[in-house]
Amino acid sequence: MTLFWIATGVLAVAMTGLLVLALLRGHRHTGPSEVFDVQVYRDQLTEVDRDLQRGVISEDDATRLRTEISRRILAADAKMQDSGAGSDQPKALGLAMAAVIAVTLIGGTFWFYSALGAPGYGDLGLKTRMEMAEQARESRPSQAEAESQLPTASDPAIAQEYEDLVQRLRAAVAERPDDLQGHILLVRSEAGLGNYIAAYKAQERVLSLKGDAATAKDYADLADMMVLAAGGYVSPEAERVLEATLNRDPQNGVAQYYMGLMLAQTGRPDIAFRLWDRLLRQSPPDSVWLPPILAQIEEMAFRAGVGDYQVPQIEGLPGPSAEDVEAAGELSAEERQEMIRGMVARLSDRLATEGGPPEDWARLISSLGVLGDEAQAIAIWNNAQEVFADNPDALEIVRDGARAAGLVL
Repeated sequence: MTLFWIATGVLAVAMTGLLVLALLRGHRHTGPSEVFDVQVYRDQLTEVDRDLQRGVISEDDATRLRTEISRRILAADAKMQDSGAGSDQPKALGLAMAAVIAVTLIGGTFWFYSALGAPGYGDLGLKTRMEMAEQARESRPSQAEAESQLPTASDPAIAQEYEDLVQRLRAAVAERPDDLQGHILLVRSEAGLGNYIAAYKAQERVLSLKGDAATAKDYADLADMMVLAAGGYVSPEAERVLEATLNRDPQNGVAQYYMGLMLAQTGRPDIAFRLWDRLLRQSPPDSVWLPPILAQIEEMAFRAGVGDYQVPQIEGLPGPSAEDVEAAGELSAEERQEMIRGMVARLSDRLATEGGPPEDWARLISSLGVLGDEAQAIAIWNNAQEVFADNPDALEIVRDGARAAGLVL
């Protein structure tokens, strides 16, 4: 690191010296025309002496020429004195400009680096960064360590009757440890209460009971709950579950999203961006992983070094109009956030007054989760369970949105 600062300082001083030298040289060759006349006349006197020695002109001609040239030198010198060309003003001005250039170039160089560079860090080549990312991936905390570092979460607003039902379900499953349907129901119930640790442990029992019949979705659900239990962190244990998911279904969207998140967390935003961008372009518009990807893809593109990335338009995905998109481009980050909140609020009002398809309910809940409004997301999810109580298929669609928001399995 010391070598970097030495090299930077030497280059800055060298460039400043070249510019200052050029400036001072330029001042020596500038001024009134009389300055140049005097120099020309002096050269002419030298030439007269040279011609006399070679016998080109006679002594009388030389005397006459010297007299005429001397008269012109005196006249030019008088004009030069009158105009102040002989003063030190141009030289002083040149020195002042040289000082300004030096301060601007050297000071500006170090300020620019301190603003956009990484002071205090050594040069990180591509190979070094990749090695550091691999080390971060291998040495990252375990699932248990991540869970232990999370603060105690406040209990969500859940009806007492629902909590009593879950308590009875826990007791029933404890008495019948091989009851597959009981464990499946317990997984959903624990996740609904926000007890993700208990939920993924119950899901582990589901996988054990299913054995070879366990599907990619079963593994993806386990990984989903493990990540939620760790506060959004993808642990090594969760990564192994994601790999098991992709071995069974390489196109599983939940697993691909979380694998991208893991890569971003371990210093490989370049791979994460490519994975998410491909998933974004290939996914149906009602996919539950689209809202979290859309909320993070631009930042991931920036971290990956893609400065001109444009979020692809997803056909069939309800969202802002063309006018809204154009207006958002002129807003600050805070103003854009408020604009998004306004759209979410309008969608919430429409569903509360007019109703709507389950896809809109799922999108509202997942959007609230992305915005961090967990209390409102829980309230909408509880309302949706009442609205679609007699329509299991529709309720499952809404459940996908609640899952994306981290509310349920």
